[in-house]
Amino acid sequence: MEIRFQNSPKETSRMNTEELRANFLAQNLVQNDAVKTVYSHYDRVIIGGAKPVNQTLKLENHPELRAEYFLERREIGIINVGGAGKVEADGATFDLEKLSCLYLGKGTKEVSFSSSNPSEPAVFYLLSSPAHQTYPAQKMTKDEASPGTMGSVETANERTIYRYIHLDGIKSSQLVMGLTILKTGSVWNTMPAHTHTRRMEAYFYFDVPPEHRVIHLMGEPTETRHLLVANHEAIISPPWSIHSGCGTANYGFIWGMAGENLVYSDMDGVAIGDLR
Repeated sequence: MEIRFQNSPKETSRMNTEELRANFLAQNLVQNDAVKTVYSHYDRVIIGGAKPVNQTLKLENHPELRAEYFLERREIGIINVGGAGKVEADGATFDLEKLSCLYLGKGTKEVSFSSSNPSEPAVFYLLSSPAHQTYPAQKMTKDEASPGTMGSVETANERTIYRYIHLDGIKSSQLVMGLTILKTGSVWNTMPAHTHTRRMEAYFYFDVPPEHRVIHLMGEPTETRHLLVANHEAIISPPWSIHSGCGTANYGFIWGMAGENLVYSDMDGVAIGDLR
């Protein structure tokens, strides 16, 4: 498990491209027959990827957690962005088609991942945060996630938002999680931009064609920086940072948050004209 520490706005404003990528971009999260994780000191979230191809993968414990098992003091959200797969949690089996979400609460001891068809393997994105209350395991498909449309063709941001783990959806201790699919011809996400200093956010980009990239904007509104992101790469976004992006083709991304509250709409908007 890779460990990432916090960076201040002032420190970040002085970083070059290599330093920005080393601190905020998570690459190689998705690898065949492996579970990869990154521990961030922003609200102590863990992001990760699991791609079971020819074997069943286990969510292993890590000594850095000082716990008996991974979810002893944590909860986790899991979204599949690949072929059909299964998650087994303490003997219960959950079938996850593409864009289905599974929440597992604090105290779940054994978690494993498998694919229904090795030729079309599942790709599970993981987001875990500390939890101080136990909530039951719950699965939700994309059709059950109350999808809503936002944006318009005129502003190149027509998109469908699926909310899974939030106040009016799957219950959690502090996780908020969902995903957004850009319509064909639309490329902008989360613009106008916003911040929410009460919680951090992570973005996991998927269905990005191999020859294309997403230009992810981050940093303070008046001191923005950018990162070019490929398919199955993730951005760790500090609470003080905007998190917006524009792709060279349409794409999808999973957004997830942890921190002070569970209110999805809690954000501090930034006018486009105020960005620098």
